[in-house]
Amino acid sequence: MVVEDDENLRLAITAEFTRAGWTADRASDLAGADARLSTGSFDCVVFDRMLPDGDAAGYVHRRRRAGWAVPVLFLTSRDGLADIVAGFERGGDDYLVKPFAMAELTARVTALGRRARTGRPSVLRISDLEVDCARRQVRRGGVLLCLTDKEFAVLEHLLVRAGRAVSRTELIDHCWDSSTEPMSNVVDVVVRRLRSKLGAPELLHTVRGRGYRITDAADAP
Repeated sequence: MVVEDDENLRLAITAEFTRAGWTADRASDLAGADARLSTGSFDCVVFDRMLPDGDAAGYVHRRRRAGWAVPVLFLTSRDGLADIVAGFERGGDDYLVKPFAMAELTARVTALGRRARTGRPSVLRISDLEVDCARRQVRRGGVLLCLTDKEFAVLEHLLVRAGRAVSRTELIDHCWDSSTEPMSNVVDVVVRRLRSKLGAPELLHTVRGRGYRITDAADAP
């Protein structure tokens, strides 16, 4: 998630993150960020320090005290040593001063996201399907498959929860930004394409009234 009140910069950052293959949500103030953070799942949040409704460092500090652990990068023009130290003391994991290079921001967020996923294997496997999350490569029976960014995101999320039903709402929250209508058929379209690309025997199944589940071919219903 990108929380930045400068609209042009906010759009530029989210566009860069989208090009990197990530699902990038955005907010312009703390209230909007809080609403999304209360319902969505994020690997990293980029906060501008000074927002229209307050200092993001204070907001992060309050959430840290409540046990919130999502990695945070503060993005700000406040480059004084005291400001930087305060950012870390209040729960920031990284601090980047404006103006900045997009390549550096992307590299820093990549590192923070990797830290958030510590403990999860970088390669996910089920049956003869192999998903390399770091290289963003998918193979079935050793054959490299060509997936879109959305197809990869949905497949990865389902594999992390292999054997369990995942609702359409959860997939939208994790794999799309907040502009996607929860009742739209975007998930069904992506899942249909995934099934076609994954081939037989079928691994991805519809759980009526609950969503989708990915299981080992040997355990298929």
